[in-house]
Amino acid sequence: MCGIAGWVSFDRNLRAEQETVDAMTETMSCRGPDDRGTYVSGPAALGHRRLAIIDLPGGRQPMTVENERGTYAIVYSGEAYNFTELRKELASRGHRFTTDSDTEVVLRGYVEWGEAVAERLNGMYAFAVWDEPRQRLVMIRDRMGIKPFYYYPTSDGVLFGSEPKAILANPLAAREVTLDGMRELFAFVKTPGHAVWEGMHEVEPGTVVTVDRSGLRRHVYWQLRTQPHTDDRDASVAHVRELLDDIVRRQLVADVPRCTLLSGGLDSSAMTALAARQLGEVGETVRSFAVDFVGQTENFVADDLRATPDGPFVHDVARESGTDHQDIVLDSDALADPEVRKKVIRARDIPAGFGDMDASLYLLFKAIREHSTVALSGESADEVFGGYKQFFDEEARTAETFPWLVNFARHFGNDESALDPDLLRRLDLSGYVQDSYRTAVAGIERLDGESDFEYRMRRICHLHLTRFVRVLLDRKDRASMAVGLEVRVPFCDHRLVEYVYNTPWALKSFDGREKSLLREATADVLPKSVYDRVKSPYPSTQDPKYAVALQQHGKELLSRPSHQVFELVNRDWLKRAVERDTPQITQASRHGLERTLDLALWLEMYEPTLKLS
Repeated sequence: MCGIAGWVSFDRNLRAEQETVDAMTETMSCRGPDDRGTYVSGPAALGHRRLAIIDLPGGRQPMTVENERGTYAIVYSGEAYNFTELRKELASRGHRFTTDSDTEVVLRGYVEWGEAVAERLNGMYAFAVWDEPRQRLVMIRDRMGIKPFYYYPTSDGVLFGSEPKAILANPLAAREVTLDGMRELFAFVKTPGHAVWEGMHEVEPGTVVTVDRSGLRRHVYWQLRTQPHTDDRDASVAHVRELLDDIVRRQLVADVPRCTLLSGGLDSSAMTALAARQLGEVGETVRSFAVDFVGQTENFVADDLRATPDGPFVHDVARESGTDHQDIVLDSDALADPEVRKKVIRARDIPAGFGDMDASLYLLFKAIREHSTVALSGESADEVFGGYKQFFDEEARTAETFPWLVNFARHFGNDESALDPDLLRRLDLSGYVQDSYRTAVAGIERLDGESDFEYRMRRICHLHLTRFVRVLLDRKDRASMAVGLEVRVPFCDHRLVEYVYNTPWALKSFDGREKSLLREATADVLPKSVYDRVKSPYPSTQDPKYAVALQQHGKELLSRPSHQVFELVNRDWLKRAVERDTPQITQASRHGLERTLDLALWLEMYEPTLKLS
């Protein structure tokens, strides 16, 4: 796992721009603390920061390959889990390898198959190849969007990077955010290709972007397609297990210490148990880590989202699977620390508004990094197998909007009143959401003979797999790579996603519960307590001291009446929020405070030009 950056300018010789290339590359130092390198040749410059995972001495980048046609150079972030098979195939075609790294396999795969190499890869990846013989840059992103990848077209080429900060380090990139960017920031709809920053775009998942002297072209090499499902229940359960065993085995491959993220839920418990069983076969013990909060288990209060604390279930799994387990216990002071908030915003490049859940994720990963370099996560199983409440809630199922927004409104309330009223009117978030929803569902294919109910559930699954999951994947990648930790997501293997997506909802929920297929496929490795447990989201602190700290930070912000944040935030709302008695702070108010503080720090750190007229 690494960080990449680059610049192609067909009207320049970029050897004269080494300082800027270095500056772009260095913004990725957290993603790649182990090594750095740049490649500059005429109109192309590639930068790389390396987190060494496989072939520690041999996988340095940028990497080049030469043949009779010329030179090919790559900067690559991610992992190809099938690189061993591809290496054998390429060797049979005459390629001679000089390293044991998957990077060289991907580069030689490009030399052999061109951009069609993407169709052969199983993994998470974002990479750019400078094809010197054709004088073109080829950018490729994995199917699910696990690894981030951004680009910024210029008058004579393109800037690119793993994160926006790499692009923003180049003077050609304007630090502008318009109303449209603000809409994307606040709406929680994850428009494909949208990057919030004006002029910047994401390389969309499953997409190849090619840039040459004639311009920029996009080609979609993978998308979620509707196919008939012919397996019965037993065969479906068996195939899911077969896939999971293969996926976990592939994703445990690393030349550095690895571990699992364990929450005590079905997803992470199943993945941890499978990893423990496989490593146990070769005499190894898996390490597992869980996040917890001071006093959370002892003082836990059940609510509509979380019926039980994670701790007891975590320890059941650790005990039954024999993991070397450690709880990372956080207190409210750490969660509310403005310095932690700054680090989270720097990691995300935007004020994402996840509050203590972002802070705890960052602090969890920071602590894990002291022991491991690679972690396996249960992320995305809810989207793949149907785990969220909105999959079962009739109002969310039938609403003509993104179903998670219905669930959010019910459980967290509406915090739009925290925004400046005039800005809120200009944003027209409801209109933006409706336009986005209509676009999102327009291309979802219906199976011949599919019932109205099954098609509606297919649409809900599709929305979660192409919109909602990308928010969470980006969050996890940014928080982990900010501390140089590679997080792998077995449930995002495209083979599993394709298979389960096309499984009818009646099979996905055959026992009337969430994630029926996953539960049955892994029943033999799960403690009964976890098998029976109801879905519980990522934990959030219940300590009232956290809300008190938010209020205090809000008061400090009010003491700076000229702060730019008041172009975005309702000052009167903030005054009321910080003066409330702490027990009266609603979820919406707490989230509004977190969003306000994030916005203020983001404006200070990035100094964006806001164009909101």
